Amino acid sequence: MKKIRVGIIGSGGIAAGHLRAYQAMENVEIVAAADIVPGKARQFLDEAGLHEAAAFEDHRKLLELELDGVSICTPNVSHYGTTIDALQAGKKVLLEKPMSVTLEEAVHMVQVSKDTGLMLSIGFQPRYDPNTKLIREVVQGGKLGKVYYVEVGGGRRRGMPGGTFIRKELAGAGAMADIGCYSLDFALHALGYPKPLTVSATTSNYFGSNPAYHSEASRFDVEDFGSAFIRLEGGIVLQFKISWAMHMDTLGASMFLGTDAGLKVTPYGEGPWSGVWDGQVGSMTLFHDMMGQNTHTPIPRIQHSLNVFEEKVKDFVRAIREDAPAPIPAEEILYNQAIIDGILRSSAINKEVDIDLPSDL
Repeated sequence: MKKIRVGIIGSGGIAAGHLRAYQAMENVEIVAAADIVPGKARQFLDEAGLHEAAAFEDHRKLLELELDGVSICTPNVSHYGTTIDALQAGKKVLLEKPMSVTLEEAVHMVQVSKDTGLMLSIGFQPRYDPNTKLIREVVQGGKLGKVYYVEVGGGRRRGMPGGTFIRKELAGAGAMADIGCYSLDFALHALGYPKPLTVSATTSNYFGSNPAYHSEASRFDVEDFGSAFIRLEGGIVLQFKISWAMHMDTLGASMFLGTDAGLKVTPYGEGPWSGVWDGQVGSMTLFHDMMGQNTHTPIPRIQHSLNVFEEKVKDFVRAIREDAPAPIPAEEILYNQAIIDGILRSSAINKEVDIDLPSDL
């Protein structure tokens, strides 16, 4: 079997997950890593025992190598430029979320992927949880009838990161880009990714900017909370909410309301950092009528031991090997990015905004 040669751009915490996943696979070779911090890529590789792999400070040098694909694990603001460079260098790309900082960037990334004919897959590993797949089957299978209202979101009571996550110049956005994109993908993927039309939203950072709650408050210039009312194609309304910090235990369950039944899904886990859709799901309940009476049916949760992060990387390698389409296509996540972009624009002007997308994408 042909050995798949890959490179990793960015060597921070998330890159370690990619490295471990690649190392766990047969016939996959990590050829190189790149990081703009001098010596960091070399240390990253050496600590993993990859002493023969090449280390670069300039990702463009890495892209000159013969590679089948690259993982891009850089700070959010460099997702766009690094991805464009990789595609134009002839490499297939697995890009960590969020896709980009602006909608314009996301549109161009999709266009370049189409123009080059190269795969651009975005890293939303919660899709690989069997329970997430089951939720999509329920929604797509027609058990709910016509879905007309969806409520989704997640809220950590205390779960604010630091470093590059809280600086707009590096992250572009805060909770929206970090965990909000997961919530949106959870709902939109179940629905089949209908096109977003309008957004009315609000955001704030009362906790992150307060030294009583965050040690880096003086540098905290992104949002730690947001909520939005989103109109989607097909007469669907999406109510979205997300929080890095709040005085509440949860922002509640997610729900899909249909004309024949409703589906309620609770977040997984307990504790101040839980309550978001970045991993497993909790309980699932179908609300419906039977013989003219209201009733509800618990949906048994699928027990599994899958490492969904590894499954994401394995699927990328499979798609390379089989010359298959992107497992999580950028064309879908473009809608996700469009909503985040709309949320930030709407919040800035305190008005509803339209979402305008090119008709050819």
